[in-house]
Amino acid sequence: MSTQTASGQLDDFDGLIEWEKLKNWLSTTEELKSVSINSARKMAGGLQNNVFLLKTDRRDFVLRRPGKYIKPKSNETILREARVLRALKGSAVPHPSVLATCDDESVIGACFYLMEPLEGFAKSGDLPGNFATDASWRRAMGEELVRAAAALADVDHVRVGLADLGKPDNWHERQVARWRSQLEGYAATPGYDPRELPHTDTVGRWLTDNLPSDRRIGLVHGDLQFPNVMFSLKAPKISGVLDWELVSLGDPLLDLGWILSSWHEEGDPEGKSPMVKPWDGFLTRRELVEQYCQLSGRDAAQIPWFFALACYKLACLLEGTYAASKAGKVPTKVGDSVHAYATWLMNKAQQIVAA
Repeated sequence: MSTQTASGQLDDFDGLIEWEKLKNWLSTTEELKSVSINSARKMAGGLQNNVFLLKTDRRDFVLRRPGKYIKPKSNETILREARVLRALKGSAVPHPSVLATCDDESVIGACFYLMEPLEGFAKSGDLPGNFATDASWRRAMGEELVRAAAALADVDHVRVGLADLGKPDNWHERQVARWRSQLEGYAATPGYDPRELPHTDTVGRWLTDNLPSDRRIGLVHGDLQFPNVMFSLKAPKISGVLDWELVSLGDPLLDLGWILSSWHEEGDPEGKSPMVKPWDGFLTRRELVEQYCQLSGRDAAQIPWFFALACYKLACLLEGTYAASKAGKVPTKVGDSVHAYATWLMNKAQQIVAA
């Protein structure tokens, strides 16, 4: 996207950045008070937020803010993201460093924070560079994802000041009802029937009847998969985990379950391709689990529950997009594609519980 208008002024990206107010606010910060912004570029980011790379005479930095039309709790979510990233400072979790946070909506029309840029790529689809040509680099991607998940699980959320980030009481017992109620809520949408999603009763019953005995509470990223992780192009390493808008308190094994649900291997149900390509060289799910358990000390026998829960939860959430397509709020093609993936997830969950 263009960084400047024809007159040479910085693009305001359809009102998303008010440059004079931003520059005045920057002058009050310790880290960036004397920088001069030369250009700005809108970057690919999460669906709910906008991300900009700002280049200055001294250093580059990234601005992250909610979308143009602020939804309820969007500002609160942005500030929570920044708070979590600050709390992770000094931990083994790869993450971008926060430079400054603004809770004054009047500056650019929303709360925002500034962070250091990361080198590398975060995407699904065709892999770039050595990741495309060297199977050992692809193997390392799985190892790095597991290492990041285990590092986040190791963070003492109480010690770093995040004890109030969620509701950990009876977390495991509440999961099925929480996500099933989300699914049932879509029934109010004309044309949508929750019964189109298969196996919800069977999988939900199994999750309720087989609660894990090895339970812990900690930080859960909530969407730990390839598009939300920046991999370096210089070495097969994670530069940083991105998109922390879903972070909460829960059992960190759910992040491993999320990784497993995004994986691809022989024996999976039909209807899903690898998230990134080429896929040869990647670790198996068994190897991912073994590595995580070695790093975390968790019981491998408990992991199928979290794998099935990840599939169940994500399928219930994705059906919201399918329901929206029935109401004409989302293109039918997008809705059908998302429903196909939700169906795959529930077929995979059924496969897990039947094993």
